[in-house]
Amino acid sequence: MTHPARDAVRVCASDELVDGGAGVRVPATEASGDAVIFFVRYDGRPYGYLNRCAHVPMELDWNEGQFFESSGLYLMCATHGAIYEPDTGKCVGGPCRGARLRAVSVEERDTPEGRAVFWLPDDALRPA
Repeated sequence: MTHPARDAVRVCASDELVDGGAGVRVPATEASGDAVIFFVRYDGRPYGYLNRCAHVPMELDWNEGQFFESSGLYLMCATHGAIYEPDTGKCVGGPCRGARLRAVSVEERDTPEGRAVFWLPDDALRPA
């Protein structure tokens, strides 16, 4: 079931997310306070996750928006080197193997301004 259009948050134009390239950060809030959601493109599709490593609750990006490691095939936490699959959020290497990033719902839509990526917030994570 999709959320009504009014709940969707426009993240960026579709062409701003390049496969294996820089991600887009969006401020959010959750029960414990401020948070950041990030969006990346992998294998042609956009994905979104809470910017919090499953190992230690720290942001992943080593430079703002830099979530992929050098090959562009995996997301990597800059602090302790946890490696995540960009399409599932599953940790496949490092200190939290088997754990997962917290995924958020993402969809791409055609808009009057062109194709865009949207975040569909849930009750636990909302736009800031």
